[in-house]
Amino acid sequence: MLLGFLAVMLLILTFVGYLTFHSVSTLLKNNAEKHIQQTAVQANGRLEGILEQINSLTTLVSTNEYIQQLLLRDLEGQQPTFAERQALPPIINLVQLYTDDIKSVELYNKDGTRLYPLDGSSLKGKVPENLIELATQKEGSLVWYGIDPLDPTSLLAVRQISLIDRYFTTGGYLLIRSDRSKFALEGSLSGEGEKETILLLDSDGRLITSNDDTISQETAALLAGRSGDQTATIGDRSFVVVKQRSAVTGWTLLILTPVNVITQGISVLRTTIVVSAVIGTVLFTVLSFFLSTLITRPVFKLIKAMRSTRLGILRTTEKASSTMEIQELNYSYNKMVDNINELIQLVYEKELSRSHTELKALQAQINPHFLFNTLDVLYWSLLDKDEDELAGYVVAMSDLFRYTITGQSEEGWVRLRDELEHIGKYLYIMKVRFEDRLEWEIEASPEVQDAELPRLLLQPLVENAVLHGVESRIEPGRVKLKAAREGERIVITVEDDGIGMDEEKLSSLMEELDSGRVTSSKASGVGIANVQKRLQLFFPGTGEHAAVMHIDSQKGQGTTISIEIPVQGGTMP
Repeated sequence: MLLGFLAVMLLILTFVGYLTFHSVSTLLKNNAEKHIQQTAVQANGRLEGILEQINSLTTLVSTNEYIQQLLLRDLEGQQPTFAERQALPPIINLVQLYTDDIKSVELYNKDGTRLYPLDGSSLKGKVPENLIELATQKEGSLVWYGIDPLDPTSLLAVRQISLIDRYFTTGGYLLIRSDRSKFALEGSLSGEGEKETILLLDSDGRLITSNDDTISQETAALLAGRSGDQTATIGDRSFVVVKQRSAVTGWTLLILTPVNVITQGISVLRTTIVVSAVIGTVLFTVLSFFLSTLITRPVFKLIKAMRSTRLGILRTTEKASSTMEIQELNYSYNKMVDNINELIQLVYEKELSRSHTELKALQAQINPHFLFNTLDVLYWSLLDKDEDELAGYVVAMSDLFRYTITGQSEEGWVRLRDELEHIGKYLYIMKVRFEDRLEWEIEASPEVQDAELPRLLLQPLVENAVLHGVESRIEPGRVKLKAAREGERIVITVEDDGIGMDEEKLSSLMEELDSGRVTSSKASGVGIANVQKRLQLFFPGTGEHAAVMHIDSQKGQGTTISIEIPVQGGTMP
């Protein structure tokens, strides 16, 4: 089993190691590419920031009121005087004053004649005609051309000047030359070691700046023209290529990062996985041995305890393990043993109670036929002497004895209506003794009349109410018995207005009932403790299937005892 687990573990470690190595390698590459992409975005953002600054400054020049009026008069045929052109440098040089990226700014009228500087040269000879047309189409937007054909160290841009007072018609042009070296970008992903190559190309694929002289113009143009490829091989080196196109100029920014820079941590990862696999195998072997011992030892103890049941010895086992599964198994076995012992005790108590009941029934059956015949003779003799009331008492007593001694069903169950009728006759007989001192009331709803309950279950409660409630009073007393249905349970209440009990005595009685140490206080009745015991025997279980007895008593205000039994009845012990 251990070898099997070890083989499975090695297979799993190999699979997990390969999956981890592949996943982490891919993750490193993806993260590096994302980082390079962010670098490209930042670099492009810095570039566009420079361009935007130039655009803002040239916008101030092109919208200057003096230049607007000068170009408007020139458009209307009034050529600027020498003095008017001499006033242009402070305005135009504003661009060079606020940024050191600008080498020169030149002003031309609509026909391409240069107004500043004052040499009168033409715009058409300095920039391609298509650039002038594109600037005219952009209607005032700055158009970047790229490397100046006349000055390779400069970058060329043209801006149309729109006349605000002439419905934004073309009034002239601004020619801007920027220092090419100012657009050179430097950077490194790792901060040390080999740097990435950064290339900037114009919209025609011409190389503007580069931090690697080994990359030729043709190679840069080829990389810029490729689409979808993330890697490229130049010579004996492989690069990850990231492209970023500027929305302002249309220029392309290329960042070439050596692949070995990105994957330099993978070899460390490979070594780490191998070492982890070796350590894991050793730990797994050691821990498997201890784990198997930890599981089998408590299981053997539990098996030994179970084997003792063959000899009829049911005993619980001590805590055998700290593992949750073995604890649950041990707990389930101990619970089963406890339940079996409780069932054995319950059966024993039921048999003992049945034996006691049969003994009492034998003692009570003192020739019942002779007793009934004698009561009948007494009844007819009293009728002959017009003793109707006394004759009624005798009949009630005869029925009471008959209910107690004979006519019992095989299971010992009676209907509630029969039990209440028996209680009424008992109270009728007790009236002979207490006369006007005893009053009673029996109230039961029709829906509970046919409910079944153990025979003579209520008489001890009524007997206690009469003897301990009414008898203890000098003035008349009252006993009330009420039966009603509440949901799926039947509630039977016996209430008296006797002297009651204080809290201390009631608490003591409840403790004795819970412990089973209460004995009957009257020889003629089974007592309140026997009633509780019979409820437990006839209505076993918990929740809605169990019977419950409540006692409520207050000093000087009487006692109330209520019984709750399920509507569907109980079981015969």
